[in-house]
Parts: sequence; C-alpha cells; structure tokens
Amino acid sequence: MRKYRLHDTARGVTILVASGVVGLLLWLATHVGQQSTARFWTSMWIVAAAGLIFVLAQTVGGWTRGLRLRFSTGTFLIAFVPSLVVIGWIMLATQPGGGWHGERFASWSSSLGLMDVMHDLGLWHGVLAFGLGLVLGLSLDVVPAAGEVVVVDQGVALDETASAPDRWAADEPLAAERDAARAAEPHTVVVGPSGEEE
Repeated sequence: MRKYRLHDTARGVTILVASGVVGLLLWLATHVGQQSTARFWTSMWIVAAAGLIFVLAQTVGGWTRGLRLRFSTGTFLIAFVPSLVVIGWIMLATQPGGGWHGERFASWSSSLGLMDVMHDLGLWHGVLAFGLGLVLGLSLDVVPAAGEVVVVDQGVALDETASAPDRWAADEPLAAERDAARAAEPHTVVVGPSGEEE
C-alpha cells in the first residue's frame, strides 16, 4: 500500500498542475476571441490543446510507476480520425463569417438535411474542440516496459520488475504440485445414501 501512496500523490499533483494549465489555456482562448475566422480557429486549437493536456496528465501519472508511453494506432484510426472528420465538418459549417470553405460545408449540410443539427452543435464549439483534444490524448496510453510482468491481483494491477523467466522459475514448485495432483488416481468419496436398500 505504501507504493500506492507515492503513486497517488504524484498522480494528484500531476492532475492538479494539468488542471491549472488547462484553465490558463481556456482563459487565453477567451482573450483570443472569435471575432474573425483566424481568431476562431486559433482559439479552437488552444481549447483542443487544453483537452489534450488534461488527458495526458493521466498518462504522465503512469510514468511514476515505471510504465512507458505507447501510441495506439487502432485508437487513433478508429476513434480520433472519425471524430476529427465529424467535428471538423461541424466547425467548418458553423464557423463565424463563413471562413475557409464554410459556405461549401454549410451547403452540403443543408443538402443532407443536417444544417439544424450542425447549428445546434455549433453552439458548443469550445466543447467540441476540447473533446477532440481528449480523444487525441486517449490515443496514448502507458504499458509495462519490455520484459516487465504485470500481475493482476483481485482486479488491481501490480507492477513486478522481475523478468518473465524469473517469475516462471518461482512458480515451478506450484506447477509441479498441480501436475502431480492431476496425474494421481482420482479419489472416490461417497456422499449421502449408498444406494443400497435395506
């Protein structure tokens, strides 16, 4: 339990610092404003960066336990790319001032009968950008370093620094006992009436 206290403390501090940075970035985005297309996109990129930083705080907490950072291509392709397409479409169709290809995306949305939905979701530009940053950050995760074994005990993952062959060697006596028990003659135990009638 003592090693979890250090991990929990480091994780708490990391998330607190990340929350402060996220707050600072959101404050900065409000000062950039959305009065022009360029300002709109600049503020949305800042908000997306805030979402990315917030989720990265979780993975940085894993480094304190000796885990390494890993990029998940599957998560990126299955979750992030479709999110980018949908959120990008909504933002392009509803950006202020019509901006870069805005009229074209608005026209396509109207032709597909989606403009009402686009308009409603477009009221939440900042939330969409923040969520996009979160999904991008979820493409990164932490995994055990090469040669490290993670033992799961009652649903809680515990890091074990012993290499796999060392762990197997330690388990050999137990494995031998299990194999001997399986090979032994089965024991017969009669439970209840013997079946003989008196």
